[in-house]
Amino acid sequence: MAAKVLAIANQKGGVGKTTTTLTLGAALSSMGSRVLIMDLDPHACASVHLRFYPEHQEFTVYDIFHTEPGEWDGLWSRLRLKGEGLAFDFVASNIRLSELEMDLKGRQGRGAILRTCLARVADDYDYVVLDCPPHIGVLLVNALVASDLLIIPIQTDFLALHGLKLLFDTVRMLNRVLPAPIEYRALATMYDRRASACNRVLRLLRRKLGERMFEAVVDMDTKFREASAQGKVIFDVAPKGRGATEYMELAREIVAL
Repeated sequence: MAAKVLAIANQKGGVGKTTTTLTLGAALSSMGSRVLIMDLDPHACASVHLRFYPEHQEFTVYDIFHTEPGEWDGLWSRLRLKGEGLAFDFVASNIRLSELEMDLKGRQGRGAILRTCLARVADDYDYVVLDCPPHIGVLLVNALVASDLLIIPIQTDFLALHGLKLLFDTVRMLNRVLPAPIEYRALATMYDRRASACNRVLRLLRRKLGERMFEAVVDMDTKFREASAQGKVIFDVAPKGRGATEYMELAREIVAL
């Protein structure tokens, strides 16, 4: 069965996008799934988190968009990285991804490049998880077009709701031209159950989005920072902690879809 592509995106930064990408990928891997994680963000947060520093990588996501389709099969063998202790494969980012808007200007079918390229390795994985850039552009469009499910991490804060509106505007625009609408679900993150504001936002999200919200909710957990400082995921530092448990719940929901 071909891989299911999960795009992790929100046009507001600081909502747990990269944490969700890496932790969800690790959770799915721990359940026996074959997982590929791709860092599509020019800021390269996921790459740096795992100590795959872009400047040290010979091949990155950037090469997908600058390689002829006939050479993609050979490229994939060079793109995929395996880190010590990682249960998933990884493709690193590159700061030059920020140049793609100009590089691909006028190129026919530029919004579907990633989808076409991923088809070459779709049978190698059960899930491909995409850490998306926070702004509208050719990279985010490629990720959304390639995805089977858009996962939107939303910090349980009123300011985070604005980023949600921007992303929905992008989805509506793409749905006008795509053969099938983009499926999406929202994930509440950075939740502090002691804060009344967080509780109000969570209730609002559940009322507005209904079944489009995951049941899983990700609480604040300092172990995420500890894991990042060590170049690891939370399962490596606190496998039975709150954060790890909540992302396992999310993984189980996704597998059950």
